[in-house]
Amino acid sequence: MTAIVAGAHRVDAEQPGPADDALVARARSGSVDAFEALYRRYSGRIHALCLRMTRSAMVAEDCVQETFVQAWQHLDRFEGRSAFGTWLHRIAVNRVLSVQRAESRRPAMLVAVGEDGDDPWGAAPGATDPGTDMDLERAIASLPDGARNVFVLQAVCGFSHEETARMLGIAVGTCKAQLHRARKLLEERLEP
Repeated sequence: MTAIVAGAHRVDAEQPGPADDALVARARSGSVDAFEALYRRYSGRIHALCLRMTRSAMVAEDCVQETFVQAWQHLDRFEGRSAFGTWLHRIAVNRVLSVQRAESRRPAMLVAVGEDGDDPWGAAPGATDPGTDMDLERAIASLPDGARNVFVLQAVCGFSHEETARMLGIAVGTCKAQLHRARKLLEERLEP
């Protein structure tokens, strides 16, 4: 896995080439093969986004599948004003936020901890070796939902404050505050 922040790039930095346009047009006319090609092209990026936002491989898989089901069902709504990948990211973010809202309404589960208070699955702060990609992934996963969502969309995917705020349904000022909070928490958690 590559470093997240150093390898960050805008999802829509690449212009939707004729290949995407042609695949979308064929998929709109009912070509399952064309949509499958779009799925293969974008499913990895969508999965990475969902995984970082949900912190659960199982939930991320469900979100990815639901994202592509919704994209197939609503392909006629894609207007082409943004890249197809950006449109998919928006669907995925909405799906993750929906899952997070549903989870926040459920009663909290008890988590088993070891006798020394450490998380038995190794997610306790300071339990990892600083400086590795895995440490960064764990640190991101340990962020509160709001800070993690903003950090992933901005620092990892490269969206602007305005785009991120619009996707998450929050004010731009809140987005900036959450990003600052995320960076501060990551800095604390990754210090040796």
